This record gives sequence, C-alpha cells and structure tokens, in this order.
Amino acid sequence: MATSWVGIGIGGEYPAGSVSCAESSGELKEGTRNRWFILFTNSMIDWGFVIGAFVPYAAAAAAHNTHYSTIWRTSLGIGTVFPLILFVLRLKLKEPEEFNKNSMKHARTPYWLVLKYYGWRLATVSLIWFIYDFSAYSFGIYSSTILANIYGESAPLTTVFGWNTMINIFYIPGTMFGAFVSDWLGPRYTLALGVTLQAVVGFVMAGAYAKLSQPEVVGGFAVVYGIFLTLGELGPGNNIGLLAAKTCATGIRGQYYGVAAAVGKIGAFVGTWVFPYIQAAGGDSTTSAQYPFYVSSSLCALSGALALLCLPHVGQDTIALEDARFRAYLEAEGWDTRQLGLRKAEGGRGGVDVESADPEPVVAVEGAVEKKE
Repeated sequence: MATSWVGIGIGGEYPAGSVSCAESSGELKEGTRNRWFILFTNSMIDWGFVIGAFVPYAAAAAAHNTHYSTIWRTSLGIGTVFPLILFVLRLKLKEPEEFNKNSMKHARTPYWLVLKYYGWRLATVSLIWFIYDFSAYSFGIYSSTILANIYGESAPLTTVFGWNTMINIFYIPGTMFGAFVSDWLGPRYTLALGVTLQAVVGFVMAGAYAKLSQPEVVGGFAVVYGIFLTLGELGPGNNIGLLAAKTCATGIRGQYYGVAAAVGKIGAFVGTWVFPYIQAAGGDSTTSAQYPFYVSSSLCALSGALALLCLPHVGQDTIALEDARFRAYLEAEGWDTRQLGLRKAEGGRGGVDVESADPEPVVAVEGAVEKKE
C-alpha cells in the first residue's frame, strides 16, 4: 500500500515536474540549459539515494543496531519531510512561456499523427530507459546482497547501511560532473560515452570478481563498483530524462515523457524480479555475482548503440526547433495549429488569439519555422 501511494505521488509528479523543468530551461542562458535540467532532476534523485541510505544508518547507529521498528519508522518519517517541502514549492510554480504557446490543453490530441511522427523515437527512448532502470534499480536493491558476499550476512545494520551509503555517494560525481558534460557534448553523445565506459568497467568487474570478492579488499570492490555506478549516472542516468523531455514537441511532452518513464519503471520491476534468477543461474557465490555484471554490461553496449543510431541530436535550442517542426508537420497534415496554446481564441476554439497576437518574423529552419531572434 505504501509503495502504491509513493507511485501515485512521486511517480505522478516527477514526469510532470521534469517536462516543466525542460521547458523552463529554454529560458536560461544558452550553453547551460542541459546542466540545469539535470541538476534539478536526476541529481536530486541521486542525492536522495545517498540520504536514503544515510538516514537508516544514522538511525541504526543511534539505536545501537536494535529496536528495528524504531529504525524503520524514524527513517520513513524523515522521508516525508522532503515531499512536503516540494508540495509547497510546486504550488508557486508558474508554467513556462513555451508551454503557454504550444500546449494542447484546449485541443484534442491527434494521437495518430503523433505516433506517425514520434512513434519510433518514443520506442527508442523507452527501450533505453527500460534498459537503464533494469540495471540501475536491480543493482541498487541488491547491492547489499552483493556486499554481503564479502562482509558476511551476520554484519550489523550499521555496516550494511554504511557501505551502501558509501557506494551511493559515487552517484554524485557522475551526475554533477555529467551535467556539464551534457552541455559540452550533447545528451546523446554523453549517454553513449557513459554506457560504453560503464560496459567496460562492468566486464572488468565480472572477470576479476574472484579477486575483488575477497573480504580483505572490500574497499577496492566498493570503489570499482562505485565507478560502475557513477558512469551510469554520467550516461543514461542524467540524459535519458533529458532526451525524453527534449526529443518531442511541447504539446505532447508530458504524455511522451510519461510513457517513456513508465516503460523505464517496468524495466525496474523486471530487473528486480529476474535479478535473483540471474544470480541463481551462476551456481556458486562467485559466478552468481559475475552474471549480473555480464548481463548489465551487455545491455549498456546495446543502449549506447540505440542512442547513437536511432536518436536525433539535442542542442541548446532543441525545444523551440522541435515545436516549430511539429507545428509545420501538423499544418502539412491539415491539423489546425490555432488550437495550440493556453489562451482561448475567439469563436470558442482553444489556442492563441491570432487576430490580437503580435505578428513575429519567421525564418525557414529545416523545413519548419523558427522565431527570429
């Protein structure tokens, strides 16, 4: 029941908040737009992973590894503080200008036209997100199990949560530094770079696991495993949401992003469900820990290839350009684009009142329309 409420609350808000963040980033200084989107979306999740592991550690330490009910109730109670703060801040948030001009709030969404134009792209983004969550969430949930093979199942809670906190800290350099890389290289190339390097590290970990799994080198294992995770954040962790938010037009961005995010969460479910079977297929303790890294690394290579071959380049002005292209496509298909926008037009139709709106000079951009700066 608790998980259901979390899914309705955070799961329902995160896609809406992310697309709003993407649209707002278009109003920021060129050359910084990708980093600010990442810092306010995926980076916040990664800081949540760190805090989510540290709070139970602190509670367990305060309870001297006893009174388990007190530990989990305290941890859960502290976890409610951040959503309440977010709720208050969300009430004061205004819609960005791009949404005001291109929303389909007052129009019936032409789903068939949307699927023809964005179907392949949406399928690619969704598959990459599925692959990423398949690995990231399953590894995150079972990291304590992997570590237990090294420090033993009888370790106290402070040891378990302490090592998990340290490993989760490796998410932070990946997402923070990667936010800037996404502006320098673009999200598509950054994603491909991250997953390629992650695949290399994953294969190395799998091959050297017999040595890394020795109790006396648990610190070394944690560092190498942490590098594996940080590369995941530099690549798809930071950029899959960015690609989902900026590879489609504003009018359908919320639904497009929501579908991709939902497919990603299906990947998380599938990953956590099949992860024990992947481990069991290995047989002994060493091989059972190697198999997940082989599977995950292979999937990393696949997602990198998908990003490079099947997704478009996402630049600093992609949102405005994508809106112009999609508007031109709809007009070519005979769909009345005067329905777009939040303001009501005369005659009862949705969209911007074209008679009262100030005309803006335009220039042709790759078969579409772009506002002249």
